[in-house]
Amino acid sequence: MGRIQVLLLLFVCVWGQFTVVIRAESLCGVAPQFKPSAVWTDIWEPLGSRVELNCTALMVYNMSEYSCVPDLQWTKDGQPLTNLSALTQNMSWIADDYHHGLSSILTLSLKTQNDFGLYRCKIWNSTVTFNIQSTTFPSHTGAVVASVILLLSLALAALIYSKCHLNFRLWYKNRYGDYEIDDGKMYDAYISYINSENDRKFVNFILKPHLENKYGHKLLLNDTDILPGAEPSAEMLMDSSRCRRLIVVLSQPYLEQEWCTTNFKQGLFHLLELSRKPIFIIFQSQQKHVSVDIIQQLREHQARITTLIWGAHSMTPSSGFWKELALAMPRKVVFHTKSSGDPQTLLQDDKDPMLTLQPDYLDCRPDPDPAGDLGLRLPIYKSLPSKAPVLPAAPDPATETKPPEIDVSDLGLRNYAARTDFYCLVTEDDI
Repeated sequence: MGRIQVLLLLFVCVWGQFTVVIRAESLCGVAPQFKPSAVWTDIWEPLGSRVELNCTALMVYNMSEYSCVPDLQWTKDGQPLTNLSALTQNMSWIADDYHHGLSSILTLSLKTQNDFGLYRCKIWNSTVTFNIQSTTFPSHTGAVVASVILLLSLALAALIYSKCHLNFRLWYKNRYGDYEIDDGKMYDAYISYINSENDRKFVNFILKPHLENKYGHKLLLNDTDILPGAEPSAEMLMDSSRCRRLIVVLSQPYLEQEWCTTNFKQGLFHLLELSRKPIFIIFQSQQKHVSVDIIQQLREHQARITTLIWGAHSMTPSSGFWKELALAMPRKVVFHTKSSGDPQTLLQDDKDPMLTLQPDYLDCRPDPDPAGDLGLRLPIYKSLPSKAPVLPAAPDPATETKPPEIDVSDLGLRNYAARTDFYCLVTEDDI
């Protein structure tokens, strides 16, 4: 063997050893192969259960190089698990001619909600993640569900109330509302409207029959202006004082009058003095023709008046228009007897002559006993008579006229201020 061949052999041996060392050192940076191969695993377990996390990694290495020692580290939510004594961890080595690996099994007891989260097994720069989630709802979830159910119930109740609130109010009024019978009023409502064809048909063929036939109200109709620009007349004051409510049909012809376009505010002021809470009816088809000033005046007094809109769907008896009108009208007294008329003259055991349609004091028959209750007057003599005077015989009890049984014990407590129509002490014939 020559000198050149020896040099070539030495060069090949050195190069082979250098290549083996470079290859062995480069294997330390090769990413390990995890078993199983998934790098992200979702695990669902209930609270109080136990779970095992298996982290197994295989790495390729050279048998003659022992400098590549793998470093396995567990973390939870990005923080290292330093206290592994509270956990159970089993580690084992796997080795053959071309691979060596490390297997770590971490056993967790899921006792609290803090035990759930992201667990990571890290070897060199490679990571496998275990996402442990609870199948048991947390404690606040029940409160959230209850809140949602409560909100849905409130929304449903609000929807039902928006659809049926008029029925509820009518039921409450008819059952627990106050009666307005002992106030001296003869009519339930005074209706004022303009004497035009449409308004006359609406009042006489729609409004009046419905209120009288269905609700039994007693109405007083008047086709004259109830909102005059000047002071109300005496007749108007008398008519309005005899009615419990005041209804005004604010149609377009009504509002087109000269006084209404120039002095509606003053007329409304007088109207509020006549009635406690007047009722205005406006036609929906004519609503756009109402002036802005009149609408503003009605809105300013919205708390003291009732404004109703007659629309296309108001003809139905169950529409909101009739329900709102029934709420604004007084509660009607229903008697379960055959008698009919003014309730103030038909109350049981009410024999007050001032509240009787045909009282006894209107009977103008001559006095059957003009001499008085003690009989005829006898002449008075200065000297004593020789014998007792003869008095007239006592009347027969069977034929004696008995005074009417009238309870006058509470006459002082009654209010007769408004019942002027019953005071007929002087008639036109007497004058």
